Amino acid sequence: MTAEGHLIFSIACAVFAKKAQLSPELAHGDWWHIIPASLLTSLLPDIDHPKSLLGQRLRWISQPIARMFGHRGFTHSLLAVAAGVFLLKTRLPHDWVIPIDALHGMVIGYLSHILADMLTPAGVPLLWPCRWRFRLPLISSQKGNQLERMFCLIMVGLTLFWPNWSPIIDAINPHGLSFILKYLT
Repeated sequence: MTAEGHLIFSIACAVFAKKAQLSPELAHGDWWHIIPASLLTSLLPDIDHPKSLLGQRLRWISQPIARMFGHRGFTHSLLAVAAGVFLLKTRLPHDWVIPIDALHGMVIGYLSHILADMLTPAGVPLLWPCRWRFRLPLISSQKGNQLERMFCLIMVGLTLFWPNWSPIIDAINPHGLSFILKYLT
């Protein structure tokens, strides 16, 4: 998926997370915290690819990560999400002024990238270091793909205009994403 697709898809995921009230912090959070935070981290998993938008700008980080893990390796796994949440929780100074809803938005942005890459034929190794790849190939990942852009924009439209996501989420998983997000509180 392209950087543009990831950015658009992260908006859809952030809107969905807030409207579906995946955590109390997201439910009561400020849109101006959640959306920018989600956008901020939505490209982060591609730090493992030196030719990605972020990899080109942070080559000194990207190249060692690419050599160590390869593209769509560790950074595209649930282990990376757990490590990131752990680092945010344990290494941030207590007086640092990042609102909790923004931290939740950052997790949503990172997860949105992984979810979006699952929608491509290459999939992602969610359970890295296990080599299984999880995929639901709805989108081909050709550069400048109009289908990808349309799909992501449709997702934004659905999340914006769907009246209430909570009953659907409660039916699927009554605990929401609290198993990941509650660690941040």
